[in-house]
Amino acid sequence: MKNFALIGAAGYIAPRHMKAIKDTNNNLLAAYDKGDSVGVIDSHFPNADFFVEFERFDRHIEKLKYDKGTYLDYVSICSPNYLHDAHIRFALRSGADAICEKPLVLNPWNIDKLQKVEEKTGKKVYNILQLRVHPSIIDLKEKVANTKKDTKFEVDLTYLTSRGNWYFTSWKGDVSKSGGIATNIGVHFYDMLSWIFGDVQENIVHIHKKDRAAGYLEFENARVRWFLSINSEYLPKEIKDKGQTTYRSITIDGEELEFSGGFTDLHTMVYKDILSGKGYGLDAARTAINIVHNIRSAKPIGAKGEFHPFVSNK
Repeated sequence: MKNFALIGAAGYIAPRHMKAIKDTNNNLLAAYDKGDSVGVIDSHFPNADFFVEFERFDRHIEKLKYDKGTYLDYVSICSPNYLHDAHIRFALRSGADAICEKPLVLNPWNIDKLQKVEEKTGKKVYNILQLRVHPSIIDLKEKVANTKKDTKFEVDLTYLTSRGNWYFTSWKGDVSKSGGIATNIGVHFYDMLSWIFGDVQENIVHIHKKDRAAGYLEFENARVRWFLSINSEYLPKEIKDKGQTTYRSITIDGEELEFSGGFTDLHTMVYKDILSGKGYGLDAARTAINIVHNIRSAKPIGAKGEFHPFVSNK
């Protein structure tokens, strides 16, 4: 049984980490969040200590170590994107490996600095890249690897996940804290695409606004038109008619990739890999972080060249 601490316990994604820790038969010793709406802990680890001040959380971890001889093995990080770097450093300095949500960091140079901290502490940083363990995505990667084509795969990625006005008031609406919409809701897709189709050869941005972004990515083995939005107005009529608020579509050479299901236990699968000595580290996260950083830095060119269909009529 390994000992865990969790940072960001009140966040949307934290319950998946709590479930993964429990499902892998490990123990959550302590959790921290500046917000105290964390009753979900009761469903997993009611005896875990909880703190709303980081200083007291930090002190508690130290006291466990020096007063009781209880050491952390892992710190799970579910905090806002811009705090990941600092919280990863805290984990490593505390003698624990870090398991961090995506985006791992906001900028490529943060990865370089964290590699130095890894070297000094002897501890590891793992990123949650759950699409890499999704059965449909694994099958697609194998299919692409076994397919010899004279031309590249033609891919359209569309991800619409409706968010209300609260989004823009929260840290997610602040580009300096979230990295913007492409980083906040798109980074795992960019990781998946690069994992399957190889190195990035071209990265063009057509639109980058607070509620939507679109562009074109060319990889070794694919040409990808992508569109992301949190604006419900972009949802297809058939999705709205069903009362659904999310639409996820990936077509490859005109054929829809079915991966709407199978998301329930992906975090647990990632945790199992990490605990068995596998897992994806800093280098695995680098390509996607480079992609989103370049998207954030690029000047949008509008509806020119190879653009997603949603760009032309919106």
